[in-house]
Amino acid sequence: MALRLVSSDEGEALDAYSRVVVSASERLLPSVAHLGSGRGTGSGVVISSDGFLVTSAHVVERARRVRASFVDGSEVAAEVVGLDPLSDLAVLRASEGGLVAAELGDAGSLRVGQLVVAVGNPQGYAGSVTAGVVSALGRSLPTRAGRVVDSVIQTDAALNPGNSGGALADGSARVVGINTAVAGIGLGLAVPINDTTRSIVAALMSEGRFRRAYLGIAGGTRPLPPRLARELGRAAGVEVVEVVPDSPAAAAGLRPEDLIVAVDGRPVAQVEDVQRVMVGDRIGATVLLDVLREGRPVELRLVPAELEL
Repeated sequence: MALRLVSSDEGEALDAYSRVVVSASERLLPSVAHLGSGRGTGSGVVISSDGFLVTSAHVVERARRVRASFVDGSEVAAEVVGLDPLSDLAVLRASEGGLVAAELGDAGSLRVGQLVVAVGNPQGYAGSVTAGVVSALGRSLPTRAGRVVDSVIQTDAALNPGNSGGALADGSARVVGINTAVAGIGLGLAVPINDTTRSIVAALMSEGRFRRAYLGIAGGTRPLPPRLARELGRAAGVEVVEVVPDSPAAAAGLRPEDLIVAVDGRPVAQVEDVQRVMVGDRIGATVLLDVLREGRPVELRLVPAELEL
């Protein structure tokens, strides 16, 4: 069998790839904890030197306190200060400060094919590093709480049970996602670090919860008729499939088959678009819905309630 010699160009490319992964790993490893409780294990990422960590809500959903251990052998106790099952995010507070905080990035700057590094504790193997690429962006992830997390990152960096709550970072060691699920071999998913998740994490740190407004509908995307699409300058809206009795939507007069095209002037084409608008400051405030009913425009006023988990 003939031997194939590696060209100098290939060797340099491999060295460059290795250098990026090694550098990112060395910066991230001190900031990623192995989380252990009586009910299971997972990972967490230090986000402030005074002791706050972020992890996946499903890792700590039945725990009040966990042990966080680091690659240098140190251990600290941490309490769950808040969790949000609808985004699968949770915040912990360590009993001691002086932790090494990871730098948070922006998932909005990611591109398909970009190198990413995952750090976590799969199967209890602390401080494990894998690397891969961003396989896709904008995926949707149904959570155990029945809500959809949008803009989820898909990666082929190897993830396994125990990686949940760990870091997904770019080549500069900036955390762009919190690993949350393994959907198959070579198919891992991470909740993105973006403005929405930053606001969720900030609310969990300060208040222990993230408030959301509630409409009381179930729906899905429906294409607009060509004429209306041209007039409105958009291709789709959110069709109301079901209206929950005694809900804010029912009180406002929404009906099945209504097509919501805008909320407070913001165009909506997917259920996630509506969810994104329904944040805490909408609770108790009047929201204007632009609706198409049997092809005719209707304007409805709705007062969202607070979503109770």
